[in-house]
Amino acid sequence: MKQTRRIQLLGSELDVLTMQETLHEIERLILRKEPTQHVVINASKINLMAEDPLLRHIVSQSPLINADGQSVVWAGRFLGHDIPERVAGIDLFQKLVEKAAEKGWKPYYFGATDEVVRDVVKKHQQMYPQLQVAGFRNGYFESEESIQIAEGIRASEADILFVAFSSPKKEIWIHDHQSIMQVPFAMGVGGSFDVLAGKTKRAPRWMQRTGLEWFYRFVQEPRRMFKRYIIGNFIFVKHVWREKRKMKRSLEDA
Repeated sequence: MKQTRRIQLLGSELDVLTMQETLHEIERLILRKEPTQHVVINASKINLMAEDPLLRHIVSQSPLINADGQSVVWAGRFLGHDIPERVAGIDLFQKLVEKAAEKGWKPYYFGATDEVVRDVVKKHQQMYPQLQVAGFRNGYFESEESIQIAEGIRASEADILFVAFSSPKKEIWIHDHQSIMQVPFAMGVGGSFDVLAGKTKRAPRWMQRTGLEWFYRFVQEPRRMFKRYIIGNFIFVKHVWREKRKMKRSLEDA
């Protein structure tokens, strides 16, 4: 039985879960063997959803939605919700690979360059010799190849699919091809392959805990990340304050 509490937050839905509770829920979903799409929300995703009805629809209908960004955790608490902790996508990804090796689940890796995805698979097989990899593929393809790729993933009999695209491409691609792939659990992992392959660096633990991981990424690629993090964070704060004012007005009118 599903053990989660879902709330409405900043135009999105969110399941209030710890990392451990999330892993238990994922195990339940995998054992059920019905195609399931997992999504996460962070400040950037909240901003994208405000402008993209399709992405908002995909997120809202997902059976499992985690708070990937510390900013979402803080915003939720500021708005009166008891969100226990951040469930970062990259951490969930790595814990799921460990669990897959333990449970005999077969993961499929999809995304990044051919060199990067091969490196990630190799590292995971070295870490977990018993891991059964269903397959892997780089993330460079033409749109007309999508159905063939989805059919190949289905033929691999994967239990878990990790898709390393950016948003909203990963959410839309999984949603559009879920019925073909028939993978029990599919999740987007963004730039996680690049981090694990050493192509990009992740922020130190103290920066992750204090909500400064975005700043670490911005410093690494200031030109590319300016819009997402500097302008995006300002827009996100506006969404939070707008929601706070709306809640205040509702209390005053009650």
